[in-house]
Amino acid sequence: MEKLLEILEEIRPDVDFANEKKLIDDGVLDSFDIIQVVMTLNENYGIDINVEDLEPDNFNTVEAMMELITKLQNE
Repeated sequence: MEKLLEILEEIRPDVDFANEKKLIDDGVLDSFDIIQVVMTLNENYGIDINVEDLEPDNFNTVEAMMELITKLQNE
């Protein structure tokens, strides 16, 4: 989780990822941010986030992103 927070803070240092619970729903992250997040997570975690994984629920919180990463690593 710590590594994920560091990655996200590099992309958007102005966002409190640890406490924000509606990153997508509240428009904190826009589509360009999500593209950058997906590319960076794929690279850093050796995963492949597919189009069907691009649901707001998977990116609204850092915990949801970690769950997605874990799920994809176990596939």
